[in-house]
Amino acid sequence: MSSAPARTPLSARELLPLLALTLSAFLLNTSEFVPIGLLTDIAGAFSLSESGAGLMISIYAWAVALLSLPLMIAASRISPRALIVCVLAVFAAGQVGSAVAPTFELLVASRLVVASAHAIFWSVASPFAVRVAAPERSSLAMSMIVTGTSVAMIFGLPLGRALGIALGWRMTFVCVAGAALLALIALLAFFPRLQGGEPFTLSRLPELARNRPLVGLYLATILFATGYYTGYSYIEPFLQQVAQMPDALITAALTVFGVAGLAGSWLFARLFDGHRRTFLSATMVGVSAALFMLLPLAGWVAGPLATCVVWGVSATAFNVAAQAEVIRVTSEETSAVAMSIFSGLFNFGIGTGSIVGGIVCDGPGMGLVGVVGGIIAAVGALYCVARLGGLLERPGRAA
Repeated sequence: MSSAPARTPLSARELLPLLALTLSAFLLNTSEFVPIGLLTDIAGAFSLSESGAGLMISIYAWAVALLSLPLMIAASRISPRALIVCVLAVFAAGQVGSAVAPTFELLVASRLVVASAHAIFWSVASPFAVRVAAPERSSLAMSMIVTGTSVAMIFGLPLGRALGIALGWRMTFVCVAGAALLALIALLAFFPRLQGGEPFTLSRLPELARNRPLVGLYLATILFATGYYTGYSYIEPFLQQVAQMPDALITAALTVFGVAGLAGSWLFARLFDGHRRTFLSATMVGVSAALFMLLPLAGWVAGPLATCVVWGVSATAFNVAAQAEVIRVTSEETSAVAMSIFSGLFNFGIGTGSIVGGIVCDGPGMGLVGVVGGIIAAVGALYCVARLGGLLERPGRAA
């Protein structure tokens, strides 16, 4: 009886461009969420309230939402190597602009430059990673990109915040720009000259609109992201002003959030295939519960850390599970467009949640951002339990 052949490791020709893509993924995610960890300092620099500075998060997210599909369609006509290099160059330029922006308006404009790079990168990163590796190692290639995003939540956001506190928030953007330059050089040196694929078209959009499970997933995603970011956009000032945590503990709480996300990924790998409907609903319930726990546990020393554990596990698990379901209920020909729309709608929820959180901060008070976010997420959880689960019962990819 012969044993199965051992899986061959990645060759240097595969590994080096994948590492460059992984570093790029880490930087893109770090850059997106660094302003959340430095919101108080940025607001102070421009004499704004936290809700006023939070507009930057909303505008960035809405830009990604609006640009994801059209930029992906336009970018599909550019060769992969030229495209990914240009994306990193634009990203680095946006970081430099953010670092030197003399006014809040110019800071927002620089963030819009970054958002343009973000919109394209997350439409092509996984497909490019798969094409760089041999077919039998495509799953490993994709997992490396996911690792880059997970590590950004664990180390990128807390490290960016620590740099901002020690050296000033502008230096955080300078450091991200410097690392992006290294990633750009690595892509120039190692990314292969792949052949361009078939351009994306809008001809498949009516098919997606008629896909009821997909539309249901999109609705659940909007509710999830809106509730999630109603609280998360203001987590740093909440922990500082309401929970009265010192800077070191705030950074630790954000790190705990990211580490808990890895646990969410592990639970997905272990439990999702056999319990898809229950798993997806449970993640929405978990996010809602964590948001409701934010204020009652704020006065307890370990309370915010416990909340971040539940929140981080549930949020990451939902994100991964929802993406898996989007791919499962769409055909191979439409999954790329479906994922681009998913990314856009997720960012629409981020922007909307940030606005809602800002309204709560200016009105009832920052202490209630978790309650309001929890209500929105709870509506999503009820929808998952009562309606979405039934829609997702169909097996396999949609025809």
